Amino acid sequence: QVHLVESGGGLVQSGGSLTLSCLASTRTFNAYSMGWFRQAPGKEREFVASISWSGRNTDYADSVKGRFTISRVNAKNTVYLQMLSLKPEDTAVYYCAADLPLDDSVTAFIGEYDYWGQGTQVTVSS
Repeated sequence: QVHLVESGGGLVQSGGSLTLSCLASTRTFNAYSMGWFRQAPGKEREFVASISWSGRNTDYADSVKGRFTISRVNAKNTVYLQMLSLKPEDTAVYYCAADLPLDDSVTAFIGEYDYWGQGTQVTVSS
């Protein structure tokens, strides 16, 4: 069982930046690949970014490439999502998720993730 807690959300103006954090309560954090997803009102939850257990492999949704960066510090059981040049369409609840893969890979498939946090709200005003 992995308990995930997101933090760092808030209200920011268009063009601004935020960094989200996700703290995992597990002794084997470095065995999990981690993902960030988001869900806007009235829309389905969508993939944002993922990072492999080593941190060497990452993947991003096309809509955030070049603006968002996912990273992790295994010694701190934490994964981050740095978000730059935020747009109003980035407004959503952001969720952290954990997957237990067979290798040092990443996935954008929501069904692969076994554990989820409660989410943190990000609101970008125009």
